[in-house]
Amino acid sequence: MNAILNLVVFILVLSAIIIIHEFGHLLAAKKFGVYCNEFSIGMGKVLFQRQKGETMYSIRILPIGGYVSMAGEEGTDVTDIPVERTIKGKKTYQQVIIMAAGAVMNVLLAWVIFIGVVMARGTVAGPAEPVISSITPNTPAENVGLEVGDRIVKVTLPDGVTVYPETFDEIVERTNEFVGEQIIYTIERDGVETDYILAAEYNSKMDAYLIGVQGESTIREIAWYEAFVYGTQSMWDSFIQILAAIGGLFRGVGLEDMSGPVGIFQATSQVAQSGFISIILWIGLLSLNVGIFNLLPLPILDGGRIVISVVEKIIGRPLGERFETVLMLIGLFLLVGLMVFATWNDVLRLFS
Repeated sequence: MNAILNLVVFILVLSAIIIIHEFGHLLAAKKFGVYCNEFSIGMGKVLFQRQKGETMYSIRILPIGGYVSMAGEEGTDVTDIPVERTIKGKKTYQQVIIMAAGAVMNVLLAWVIFIGVVMARGTVAGPAEPVISSITPNTPAENVGLEVGDRIVKVTLPDGVTVYPETFDEIVERTNEFVGEQIIYTIERDGVETDYILAAEYNSKMDAYLIGVQGESTIREIAWYEAFVYGTQSMWDSFIQILAAIGGLFRGVGLEDMSGPVGIFQATSQVAQSGFISIILWIGLLSLNVGIFNLLPLPILDGGRIVISVVEKIIGRPLGERFETVLMLIGLFLLVGLMVFATWNDVLRLFS
């Protein structure tokens, strides 16, 4: 029963993200007068249809995403449609807006969700004070006798610089510059200050150099209107992390951590056990990922199509249907290859 419920949640989560993406394309296309034959929620056999204006709005039997059929897209019949009503017949900036609108809607959905979740919780996590909240066993911190509750009042770095930290993050940021070198930590315990000399050691499980101490974030209540600031900041932090992860992939870093549909399904199943707010936040995070990913310059993605439109504007002529088809096939090949690789990673993790 849990497996079926998890599958339903997984389908609904992905469908919501895809539908909002396609709805963004629809709104932008209609704004610029592109003929849209159909907007569908779901795929497969039609369950319900209603004509509104020139567009047919459909609900189909398979609740797997959806689509908008715009005149001028590859595979659409434009025999009876004036060229100025097709996406190819629009000005370059209009084409760019139409093709970027799906990703923009995904980012807007994520923004609303991040703000809404912070508002619903009514609290935010502040910076951790420079106080040790936990100590990892068999690490330099435990070996020299540091204890939970110790306050780090001063850090003397190997270059002679002395830091008086106000947050735990400040300690991490400054000491990361001297990995493996001896650093003097001045600890206050029961009103008495004592110096401890520690050097970070490599931890294979964490794949990082650690001294073995952690701080604990402070929690404070916020007014409802502060949720706009903290929700936006939270989404921006996620945005930067996603960009950094994508940048790492191009350098060959983090390839083993990539996840495909299997991994996303597993993560969704775990999130579903944590409650409604966790699911909503997961939708926001996935929507942000989808929005950013769709703007990558792969020909089959919106980002690639934007690049093609800009190139056509620069050279003053269309690239040609045959050449564009080849580009799309190359993009499809790369995308399928990426999905197969990510799914293989998921399978390996299942049996590891």
